[in-house]
This record gives sequence, C-alpha cells and structure tokens, in this order.
Amino acid sequence: MQNEFSIKKIVIAITCLSAFITAFMSSAINVALPVIGKEFNSSAILLSWIATSYLLTTAVLLIPIGKLSDIYGRSKFMKFGIIIFTAGSLFCALSNSGTMLLIFRLLQGIGASMIFTTSTAILVSAIPANERGKVIGINITSVYTGLSIGPFLGGMISQYLGWRFIFHFNFLLGIITIVLVLFYLKSEWKEADEEKFDLIGSFIYVL
Repeated sequence: MQNEFSIKKIVIAITCLSAFITAFMSSAINVALPVIGKEFNSSAILLSWIATSYLLTTAVLLIPIGKLSDIYGRSKFMKFGIIIFTAGSLFCALSNSGTMLLIFRLLQGIGASMIFTTSTAILVSAIPANERGKVIGINITSVYTGLSIGPFLGGMISQYLGWRFIFHFNFLLGIITIVLVLFYLKSEWKEADEEKFDLIGSFIYVL
C-alpha cells in the first residue's frame, strides 16, 4: 500500500511539473520576441515562426508519438521527451541567431509532444479510477498555471535578466524533472505492444 501510494505521488509530481514547463514555454517566449528580434535583427515573419514552430511541431507529432508510446512504453517516451525538451531549452538559450533559435524551438516541440501525449495516459494508467478525476484536474491546473504565469514571469525575466534566462529557467526545471523520471519512474505501461505502427498513415497526417 505504501509503495503504491509513493508511486502515485511520484507520477503526479512528474506529470504536473512536466505539464507546467511545456505550457510555460509556449506562452513565456511571446513577450520576449521584440527583444529577440532586436538582438538578432530578425524579421517579423521569423519571429512569428519562433513562436509558432513549437506549437506546430507539438501538435503535428501528438498522434504518431501517442501510438508509438502505446506500443513501446509510455514511461520510455516520457523520459526521452523530458530529455529532448530540456536539451532543446539549453540550446535555445545558447542560440546566436534567429534561425538557430527556430531550429531548437522545433527540438523543444518534439520533446513537448512526447510529454503531452504520455503524461495524461500515464496518469490514467497509474491512478485508480476513483481518483482519476482529481489528479487529472490537478494536471490540467498545472497546464493553465504555466500558460497564465508565462507572460508575466517571462516578461519579468526578459526585462531584468534577459530573454535567454527564460530558457535557462526551463532548463533548470527540466533537469529536476529528469532526475525524478530517471530515478523514480520505474513502472512501464503498454496497451498496444503487439500492434504495428501505421507509418504511411502517420506520414500523411503529418503532411
């Protein structure tokens, strides 16, 4: 019973923290775009892509990665997603051009898609049916907290520390999440391990 209770707490902590940082990243960067554009002398089109590419990549990959995680394991994809997202955050902070920042935002989006598509599925798999409503509500609260606090906190960080520290902040939270995932998320959940991945269908969907 104690072990089951501990697993539930760890799963909730990991999914909520990962939900917060991915949502925070989608809204915090928007207020820093004018500063980024001035530093890199970027056009309005490139700046709009820096903001949009993250969301577009995340949305495009949700269904294919969701199926892959059902086949090969949700925890595995959650771990890879957190690592990719955190690495993308660091690379974004180190970017020296608008084009480089755009490329690493795509990398962030790949990681975020792996997080989004597995976090709720892991909650549903790990939490008993009579508690799912509460924990999913907590998880969704983490998402909207990240979205809501993103513009304010992102603006404060950009104003006093520089826009790169928005990504450094996410990198720090990502490292904490990686530690929790690698050391405490030991269980694995699969629901379609004998099914095949529809590569052609996924390619058409992505297009």
